Amino acid sequence: MRSLPFTWGTRTYVMGILNLTPDSFSGDGLLGNLSGLADLTGLSQARRFIAAGADILDIGGESTRPGAEAVSADEELGRVLPVVRALAENFPDTTISIDTYKAAVAEAALDAGARMVNDVWGLRADPAMAPLIAARGVPVIIMHNRLTPNSAEVRERLGGRYVGVAYDNLIEDTKSELMESVAIAHAAGVRDEQVILDPGIGFGKTVAQNLELLNRLGEFRALGYPLLIGTSRKSFIGYTLDLPPTERLEGTAATIAIGIARGADVIRVHDVAHMVRVARMTDAIVRPR
Repeated sequence: MRSLPFTWGTRTYVMGILNLTPDSFSGDGLLGNLSGLADLTGLSQARRFIAAGADILDIGGESTRPGAEAVSADEELGRVLPVVRALAENFPDTTISIDTYKAAVAEAALDAGARMVNDVWGLRADPAMAPLIAARGVPVIIMHNRLTPNSAEVRERLGGRYVGVAYDNLIEDTKSELMESVAIAHAAGVRDEQVILDPGIGFGKTVAQNLELLNRLGEFRALGYPLLIGTSRKSFIGYTLDLPPTERLEGTAATIAIGIARGADVIRVHDVAHMVRVARMTDAIVRPR
């Protein structure tokens, strides 16, 4: 597996989201009624993202919105593999990430040209995932997740949010549970240099908890790993500003700027062109050369 072009601490890396689902919370799902053209649609979106400055393309075939139904591995593979193959063939210099918690999907995507794995369940959902990451030697994004369906509240205009999620200490509990996932990785033979941590903003946290987590992101630097944040268009922005997903650009930009200032190394976003500019401007302030 080729080494990836990341030099942590020098600049912020931008991950563009390609949702191959019909039910994305953000309204950007590329599948819809275009299942037969998903690879072509993904190519077009990817070309725009790369031209705008995306470093990574994150390909996902299962929605993580509150209330979304689980997708079988076979269905997920049917959605993502044609697109991963097409992207790897057409954009060989761009890093492709597979957004999945299923080892079978990750393995097939890596065979098809993906070069990193984004696991929203932090290696806890599938015991075969950590050994796969170790065997392939690829980077893995380990995300914190306390998502439970019965703690979700869904409003038609603003989407889903989590309520009544209990933490003894939000930051310390999140850090501790992330390190438990890192321990799973280590036990399987995953090296530290493969690990990227994501505190899981929007996953099993209330609006207030998400805001606190973002503001205190710098406290996760002590864990010693690069940090990714995925705040783009999320419901905590919508509930804060009383805006639907399609009107959360400025709110997302604020979270990205604060996140970078607090230590984020990678930002996972829908609006790549705008957020590349936000990242470059914020980097010029907090990472002057």
